[in-house]
Amino acid sequence: MTDTSKEQGVIQARLDRLQKLILPRALGMKERLDAGEKLSSIDMEFLKEVIDAANNVQPMLDRHPEYKPLAARVIHLYNEITAQALENEGKS
Repeated sequence: MTDTSKEQGVIQARLDRLQKLILPRALGMKERLDAGEKLSSIDMEFLKEVIDAANNVQPMLDRHPEYKPLAARVIHLYNEITAQALENEGKS
C-alpha cells in the first residue's frame, strides 16, 4: 500500500468515526445543553479526547485542505457546546 492510499484510508476511517460516533454524541450534548442541562464528567472527558484528536489532525489538514471547511464546522460546533456549557454552569 502506498503512503497516499494509506493516508486516504486513515482519512476515511476518521470521517466514518466523525459521522457515526462523534457528531451524534456532540449534537446530543448540544441539545441537552440548549435545554439547560450541564455537562457530565463523561461528557467533559469526551470533549477533551475529541479536542486532543483534533490537534493531532492539523498536519493532515495541511496536506488535504479540502477538508478544512468540514473541520471548521466541527470546531464551531464544539465552540458552541463549550460556550453553552459555561453559560449553564454560571446559572447555578
